[in-house]
Amino acid sequence: MLAGAPIVACARGVPETVTHGQSDLLVSSSRILRKPRHCENETAKMVRLANWGATVLGLLLLTVTFTPLVSWWAACLQGPWTEARGDILIVPSGSMEGAGILGESSYWRSFYAILAWRDGGWRQIMIMGGGAAPAAEVMRIFLEAGGVPVQAIEIDTKSTTTRESALNVKAALENEPGSKVLLTSDYHMFRAWRAFRRAGLDVIPRPVPDAGKRAQRWNLRWGAFQDLAIESSKIVYYHWRVRIILESAL
Repeated sequence: MLAGAPIVACARGVPETVTHGQSDLLVSSSRILRKPRHCENETAKMVRLANWGATVLGLLLLTVTFTPLVSWWAACLQGPWTEARGDILIVPSGSMEGAGILGESSYWRSFYAILAWRDGGWRQIMIMGGGAAPAAEVMRIFLEAGGVPVQAIEIDTKSTTTRESALNVKAALENEPGSKVLLTSDYHMFRAWRAFRRAGLDVIPRPVPDAGKRAQRWNLRWGAFQDLAIESSKIVYYHWRVRIILESAL
């Protein structure tokens, strides 16, 4: 090749006519502009992870929507279905949608507490639930509107967890005579009943339909699935926490 003769090079796929003296500079520039191989590997890895995550999420959505998974899961946490009767009905609060507005789980617990009261035989209803606008107070108003006499309703506005509810009700009712029935959502019964028993209060479970009811409609199953997943994580946490407390006491 003659000195100074033009050569054809390619930087990032664009041909350029350069002299031999410029070729070294062009090669160096193309190396700088070329994407490093490790960056290409990282990008491919992220794409694979995104595809894998989308596939798993899609399969989960199909499973929740078109299989009896939610119904089965709710039944497992619910335990045996009972229409237990007694002297004192214990009703823990659930979700709230804002100050003074019952959430879905609190609404259904209040609704079925009214139906239970109308069946007759109860001496007292105990509602638990604190917060800035205490859930127990809002539920009490709902029960009064449903025909439960105000003098038959006792509330605890200090409890913010199931465990606190169990401990506070134990302190309030341990000397009260008569049988005590725990009414709560189907998916909450597993943990609630065990929390009350561990607190030293013998209660009879009376689950009410909630997640199991929503599982009957395919468009409501995803919300029920989320509630079941959150509740199951709380069960694991409670089990771990109680185990730690018991071990530390030894």
